[in-house]
Amino acid sequence: MSTNTVKKIACIGAGYVGGPSMAVIALQCPNIEVVVLDINEERIKAWNSDKLPIYEPGLEEVVFAARGRNLFFSTDTTKHLGEADVIFVSVNTPTKMSGIGAGRAADLTYWEGAARMIAAVSKSSKIVVEKSTVPVKTAEAIAKVLTRNCVDPNVKFEILSNPEFLAEGTAISDLTKPDRVLIGGQETPTGRAALEKLKWVYAHWVPDNRILMTNLWSAELAKLTANAMLAQRISSVNAISALCEATGADVSQVSYAIGMDSRIGPKFLQASVGFGGSCFQKDILNLCYVCESVGLKEVSDYWYTVVAMNDYQKQRFVERVISGMFNTVAGKRIAIFGFAFKKDTGDTRETPAIDVCRGLLADGAKCAVYDPQVAPIQMFRDLSAPKYAWDRPHGWTKSENHIMESVQAVSDPYSCAAGSHAICVLTEWDEFKGLDYAKMYDSMVKPAFVFDGRNILDHDALRKIGFVVYALGKPLDPFLVRG
Repeated sequence: MSTNTVKKIACIGAGYVGGPSMAVIALQCPNIEVVVLDINEERIKAWNSDKLPIYEPGLEEVVFAARGRNLFFSTDTTKHLGEADVIFVSVNTPTKMSGIGAGRAADLTYWEGAARMIAAVSKSSKIVVEKSTVPVKTAEAIAKVLTRNCVDPNVKFEILSNPEFLAEGTAISDLTKPDRVLIGGQETPTGRAALEKLKWVYAHWVPDNRILMTNLWSAELAKLTANAMLAQRISSVNAISALCEATGADVSQVSYAIGMDSRIGPKFLQASVGFGGSCFQKDILNLCYVCESVGLKEVSDYWYTVVAMNDYQKQRFVERVISGMFNTVAGKRIAIFGFAFKKDTGDTRETPAIDVCRGLLADGAKCAVYDPQVAPIQMFRDLSAPKYAWDRPHGWTKSENHIMESVQAVSDPYSCAAGSHAICVLTEWDEFKGLDYAKMYDSMVKPAFVFDGRNILDHDALRKIGFVVYALGKPLDPFLVRG
């Protein structure tokens, strides 16, 4: 089997992974036709428009350069899956909401559906690539679905695991200059041939020493482990931030000191209100469930503490806001600066802002929310949806009408702050650093508070203006100590 005969790639799923990943492949491999597929017609229309459905720095330039040349977005799954040599599957793998493993196990409903769709239309052999984050041994189950549902006995499927390691906000640079590309496959002659085919695609722009090839199970587990380790670092420093406040230490100074150790390094050691995003919590819970399934309860318990500490940090922030404001926020307007889970993205999946806002709303607060990239309808959906429902097409319910009544989406930060008792910084948008806080202070109810959940503001300058400031993991403002 020649390694350089990939002529057409199809990808099922036009979300935050499938869209950018395929756009970069198309840009770097102009001789390969790349088609991104989704059953959501509105999403495909958006990918074909001037206003892309997701915000990511540099994404527009990549899409506009390749779209119409060798990059296409379509809902015609039958045609393009049937023609493709390689099929990436990048569908949601949400946490199960009910049944065995609820709250921990990954729901593979969408993955199984994708496999059945591929089997139904395949008239030639295919390489099927796991791009979604999946539990260990998923490839084994998918292979069974593919082979048992394909009517043509001459059609063969090779399953590869090619997990993504991109971070939102830096996805394009992560894809164009990756730390590594990981490809896992079966240790058979046909499996090795499939590995070489996919390696050939990435070798168009990725150096050979950065393309790692492993067995299937190692690749699947490496993705879960990478996210678990990164989340563990965040939870670890957040645990220390609570100790810093109790002792008068400064978590920024502690983080800087330990980050200078070459064995540790500085990344993912910034204390915050908590981690979010589509992967960290979901993947850790998935890892916990896999461990339980093979009888490793102690290992599962260990990793579960990473999630528990993240929940604790969000709750601790809410309690600090309420206790600082005289033990009640009932009827008080709280300005929320930032709703996305991190800067430079409009993604709100598992954003700490959801739990913080819910905690404040539960105590009777009125929340005014400003985020430069998150649409108001998305905020209301997130605040109304049940836990773990964010990754499902119909996760939103309007049953919680009090959310709509108590939350106001605001188009600029100054209107957001006007009439507020406090500002809570929940996303580290660079824009927030350069605002005129003296102007905001004049428009706010006194005493005016700033609760900086990202430690991005000049706290001394804010105190000189007159604000009572809470900086996460730093010595407490005397006003808050007295309270």
